[in-house]
Amino acid sequence: MNEPHRRPAAHDVGVEVHRPVPLVPGPTAPLVPVQQGGVPSVASVVLPDGRVVTGYAVTAAQPEPVAAKPPVSRTAVNVALGGLGFLAVCGGLFLLTAFITALTALVTQLVILAAVIFGGWVAVQVFSARGHRGGTTVNIRKATFKRNHFHG
Repeated sequence: MNEPHRRPAAHDVGVEVHRPVPLVPGPTAPLVPVQQGGVPSVASVVLPDGRVVTGYAVTAAQPEPVAAKPPVSRTAVNVALGGLGFLAVCGGLFLLTAFITALTALVTQLVILAAVIFGGWVAVQVFSARGHRGGTTVNIRKATFKRNHFHG
């Protein structure tokens, strides 16, 4: 139907030109009233050539409301909260380290105190100036041991 026009060449004798043909309007349908209540309203438009176009009324699309942007980005808030958590953990580790150090110092001091007391008791037992009471005397190679004391 609608073919492009081409220029006639020198050797072309008869050139056909096709023009568009208008459509003939068909019979119109009768308008039926529509009840209001759940069914959208139907709009009818009469065209200049007498045809009637019927369709649903289209409401204008409402743009989505723009969400209010928070004053601070969520990424910044997450980074800040992560930093606070890390700081809290480091503080707890510092306190734990201080507690372990103090406990180690206490145990060390208790061990030293026990060594001093036990060593003092041993020294008193060894170097006490108690008189020799009777006991068993053993002569070995001209040496005399009397109750764990050497008399040479």
